[in-house]
Amino acid sequence: MEVNLCRDTEASDSLDADFTQCVWELETLETTQRLGQHLARQLPRGSILLLKGQLGAGKTSIVQGLAESCGITEPITSPTFALAQHYPDGNPPLVHLDLYRLEAPGSADELFLQEEEEARALGALMAVEWPERLGLELPDAWQLELHHAGEGRRAQLNCPRNAST
Repeated sequence: MEVNLCRDTEASDSLDADFTQCVWELETLETTQRLGQHLARQLPRGSILLLKGQLGAGKTSIVQGLAESCGITEPITSPTFALAQHYPDGNPPLVHLDLYRLEAPGSADELFLQEEEEARALGALMAVEWPERLGLELPDAWQLELHHAGEGRRAQLNCPRNAST
């Protein structure tokens, strides 16, 4: 089963300016995870990926795909109660945050900054669910917006504002 990558299939192999204008139709859990796998291979090492979307939009499924591509074999669940999970044995390592329970931007910002420092030290890919809770501006972060679309989901990747395209 193939992930329906973009309107321009040639753009699916790189994260250039055209790639970030892509919209993916994600019909199943497997295609959502496959997009995560693709992103893990394409994002620059040490990237921050902000995952925006309603409950059930596929944020954790994307992280499961990221983890699989990084060679992480342990089960990936949303760290809603733990807030952060570290997978240092991945290639690259993965740091997964879920800010859903942190309604105060100051608390979310403090946790994010601590975890970002660790992720940078590890050279880890950092995936952040519910980045809307942050009060920080993150111009260097990639943003994946996920929406329910019929029986499936729709995703669009937005490149960092500071990226040279």
